[in-house]
Amino acid sequence: MRRMTQLMGRPILELPGELGGRPLPADLLAGVRTALVGLAVVGVPVLGLWVATPYADNGATGATRLAGALWLLGHGAPVLRGDAGAPLTVTPLLLGMLAVAQLYRAAAAVASRRGPRPRWGGPAAVWAGYCAVAVAVVLHCTGAGLFRARVLPDVLVVGLLAGLATAAGARSARAAGPDAPPRRPAWPLLDRLPAPLRPAGGAAAVRGSVLAAGAGLVAAGGVLVAVAAALDAAVGGGHGMAVLGRGPAALVGLLLLGVVLLPNAVLWGTAYALGPGFAVGSGTVVAPGGTVLGPVPEFPMFALLPAEGPGGWRLAALLLPVLAGVVPAVLLGRAAAGPRAAAEAGSGTGDGDGNGGGDGPWPLAVTVVVVLVAALLTGVAVAAASWLAGGALAGGRMARLGPAPWWTGPAAAGWFALVAVPGALLVRHRALCPATVPEADEGVDGEVDGEVDGQTVEELDADADEEALPAARARSAERLRRGVLLLRARGYGAVLRLGGRGPGSD
Repeated sequence: MRRMTQLMGRPILELPGELGGRPLPADLLAGVRTALVGLAVVGVPVLGLWVATPYADNGATGATRLAGALWLLGHGAPVLRGDAGAPLTVTPLLLGMLAVAQLYRAAAAVASRRGPRPRWGGPAAVWAGYCAVAVAVVLHCTGAGLFRARVLPDVLVVGLLAGLATAAGARSARAAGPDAPPRRPAWPLLDRLPAPLRPAGGAAAVRGSVLAAGAGLVAAGGVLVAVAAALDAAVGGGHGMAVLGRGPAALVGLLLLGVVLLPNAVLWGTAYALGPGFAVGSGTVVAPGGTVLGPVPEFPMFALLPAEGPGGWRLAALLLPVLAGVVPAVLLGRAAAGPRAAAEAGSGTGDGDGNGGGDGPWPLAVTVVVVLVAALLTGVAVAAASWLAGGALAGGRMARLGPAPWWTGPAAAGWFALVAVPGALLVRHRALCPATVPEADEGVDGEVDGEVDGQTVEELDADADEEALPAARARSAERLRRGVLLLRARGYGAVLRLGGRGPGSD
């Protein structure tokens, strides 16, 4: 009986999952499957367009090499174009984000499984399987053709990107697991500061403000791209759509290429809103202050570029970074006021110059320093994104496309500091401003030292708020009812006028 119990308690055939260890080939196949899914996302449309294109110049091998080259470009790997070997380094960021997301999820899924695993299994095996597919794609694209891969640089770039995404996914899974080690502070340096200078919640506030600033700047770039497309359709005669008029296959191909390059265009719009702008070839600049262009390739997105000449009304785009800095300023100002003052929004007891130790407000100098640190991190992030969004389209004049990181990064940091420093100080001041609460004096009915009938001033205020709440709701409902009646009356009058039955219609 004891022997049967031992047999029933053992996993059957070492099944992967919670019953037993996950074998090494399964993790390798997870990495291979992840790479093949990303390759299929690129290869299926390319092969479909090749089938739909009549009298295609290249055969199926050329189509598969084109798909492989696009897949490599999505990872940031450089490829060569044409017989002259012109460099092509513009990364389609949408494909890159897809690859990173797939690797992140695959590594997190493997790392979150329980049970014993081989020494070289887990996320490392996922990375190895992904890189094996990358090596095969690079070797397939090394032959003669329109696009050619460079073996060593391409394999190294794909391996580096896959390693970073896999490590991030595995780290997130282990941090969320039941056996996760205690989380270290985000910035241990902040804990080493003296108590009067230590910002309570500074790391979280900086992280939130940087994310908010990045989202605001990306939104600004998206707004500019949408406005440029609308102006081209309404005023420019639809030059972007005119480029597409070369048959159904060319139309679908250019549209798909525009979709995968849409994040690049948004980041170019962000650089335009920041002021430095971007380049579409050597010696060119597209900025709010003015545009200097030369001959550009026929591509729908290039048709959205503004006309050459001074900026004029386009300088209004510089207002977008100002709007993007409002939310980070509010977040940092509330954090600088301290948790209690930020929650009560002006009912705190601080005098505005409190110390930063514990949960109290930050000193003015510490607030400014934290805002400047957030501005610096925002500038670094924008510079990195600008570098990823640009590259070379060919040799010679088209060897420089996109924003210049050494200009967009400092511009983003400068706009952040210009808006967030005074904004955070203003929000902090308003949050720490003492409320106008009448102080209780000694009087009748047991009113001694802020007490009335055994109740404190705070309790009396809470009771008054509870009594005033139904009256406020009734007033709001009455205003809403009147607004609805007025709107209905106006609509009825409009119907009468349209039907010729209004006043004076006879």
